[in-house]
Amino acid sequence: MIEIFTYEFMQRALLAGIIASVLCGVIGVYVILNRIVFIGGGIAHTAFGGIGLGYLVGRDPLIFAVLFSVAAALGIGAISDKSRVSEDTAIGVFWAAGMSLGIVFVSVSHGYAPDLFDYLFGNILAVSWSDLLLISVLTLAMLLLVALLYQDLLILSFDPGYGEAVGLPVRELHLLLLCMVALSVVVLIKIVGIILVIALLTIPGAIVRQHSQSLKRIMALAVLLGASFVLAGLTISYQLNIPSGATIILAASGTFFLSTLLAR
Repeated sequence: MIEIFTYEFMQRALLAGIIASVLCGVIGVYVILNRIVFIGGGIAHTAFGGIGLGYLVGRDPLIFAVLFSVAAALGIGAISDKSRVSEDTAIGVFWAAGMSLGIVFVSVSHGYAPDLFDYLFGNILAVSWSDLLLISVLTLAMLLLVALLYQDLLILSFDPGYGEAVGLPVRELHLLLLCMVALSVVVLIKIVGIILVIALLTIPGAIVRQHSQSLKRIMALAVLLGASFVLAGLTISYQLNIPSGATIILAASGTFFLSTLLAR
């Protein structure tokens, strides 16, 4: 097994997977506790509009995916908070609009988009050093935010009513959390793709939460679980010559079902 990681592309893939595991272990727990998994799905699909725009203007699609993801997070949060439109309706509109924009942008762009499927279904083996740099910067920024606002995010996740009573800016914290989810989505798109991004973001934390109550312990164990899924997925996909992103998710899903049976 060790010899497969002597290849540089496998080393980049493993490093990207470990960084993503750290992010999933921390941000994914907040996604589960705040019950915003569906919002994450809407943001992920809206990001496809940014990817299409990147192809259209000939720039890095991930940069535009960041802009579209953050805009979707702020838009969903603002519309559901300040209008009569329900949250799931706002998510559905952004979801559909982002995907449609992406399709239009790609169709009118010049040339062929050879790695478009990588953004939809992921291709961790194609992660470049520039992708790793962007992923690392985004992950570090979010970990710093979590460290600075840990207590506030804890209150937001478990008792937002108490947070309002003691003067916490609950609405602003909620929007900030959505933006953090948006950036997490961008990090994971290159690894498992838009279609599977929410699975990797939530499954490790969901497994650990079935067996632990301490937030810090859940985060730490979720990071370890995520890294284990990445390692197992890369190894199995290399041996069987099957897609890496899907294999990682299948390893995580299988563990989740087994964990659920044991938790009962």
